[in-house]
Amino acid sequence: MKLRQDQFEQIKEKIRHLKTLENHLYSKKFAEVDLDKFLTQEDFEALPFTNKDELRECYPLGIAAVPEKDIVRIHSSSGTTGTPVIIPYTKTDVEDWAIMFKRCYEMAGITENDRIHITPGYGLWTAGIGFQNGAELLGSLVIPMGPGNTDKQLQMMMDMKSTVLCATSSYALLLAEEIEKRGIRDKIHLRVGVIGSERWGEKMRKRIANELGVHLYDIYGLTEIYGPGIGMSCEHECGMHYWDDYVYFEIIDPKTGKVLPNGEIGELVITTLRKEGAPLIRYRTHDLTRIIPGECPCGSPFPRIDTLIGRSDDMVKVKGVNIYPGQIEDVLRYIDGVSSEYQVMIDHLNGKDIISLYFETNADASKDSLEAEVRDAFKSKVGITVIPIAVEMGELPRSEKKSTRVFDNRY
Repeated sequence: MKLRQDQFEQIKEKIRHLKTLENHLYSKKFAEVDLDKFLTQEDFEALPFTNKDELRECYPLGIAAVPEKDIVRIHSSSGTTGTPVIIPYTKTDVEDWAIMFKRCYEMAGITENDRIHITPGYGLWTAGIGFQNGAELLGSLVIPMGPGNTDKQLQMMMDMKSTVLCATSSYALLLAEEIEKRGIRDKIHLRVGVIGSERWGEKMRKRIANELGVHLYDIYGLTEIYGPGIGMSCEHECGMHYWDDYVYFEIIDPKTGKVLPNGEIGELVITTLRKEGAPLIRYRTHDLTRIIPGECPCGSPFPRIDTLIGRSDDMVKVKGVNIYPGQIEDVLRYIDGVSSEYQVMIDHLNGKDIISLYFETNADASKDSLEAEVRDAFKSKVGITVIPIAVEMGELPRSEKKSTRVFDNRY
């Protein structure tokens, strides 16, 4: 995407402000930027990227671009390793985030008459409170459950007649399986599912939609850039619209950093246009996607990115072959009798790498033939041999948060 003039001016004004801050990350990064000569798309694309390690070095509030008296809230990413990233928000940031989230709900046909059941976590994580703020701005009834306690989740879902479920795909699947297992489908009133926080395959999507009886929508976001709510799929399920009056998206080659044309898959880089508390310029998300060219059948004027295929830092190399979780899901997607749930174990035994691929299937399926089909398909499509292991449906772990499906035990 090319910068519009209004976007270019917003970014230029942000840089002008950031350059005035003493000992700030960006005052150092942009020290040599002459704004009088900052005139073109090429000038913008010559700016250095921002990465997560730089934000960690700003802990706790070194990334703040406003006086502390103007900070009304902080959030932190959900990661559990290393120094946390703390993102400060001003009152305007919180309001802008709610406006974007409200758009997401409206994109999914959700109205003030809906009852929105929120299962993502609250606290430092952006998810729960982001879903809630947007829903309250919309005027919907909010059921702020947070994660866990599945018995209570289902009871409240029935008693409150929740119509919208907000969840990670992993927890949505767990709830769908519990509803089926308990035979309470006729007591559930859900019609829409808003799913985010982790990538998920088409097979998993169909299972959740069918078992819950809902239309599913993808929501996108990350803590460093407000949180969930900066992008949302529409009813046509052809990518996610993002709010380009608040954020500017680029797609780059993860290795070279070169900006790629629309339609080519690469790493998503985001620049905030209005954020006050912690504006970010050319932030590398590591999410792999593409900008979808052309207009969407829904008629929305907002541009689209494709469904995420993974993360550039989720790649594992085995026997010289690069493997992404999305490739594994694509292999399993087209094999009848194989569920959406899988787990990969990578080990180094007797001097060589071994990949064990566990996948779920129905009890009456022929496990030997399915294992052979999975082995052949993986070799054909990915170029490497795996040890396929079929297990009973429900045997692999379920998660109330994000699921970890690839375990590299070689190090």
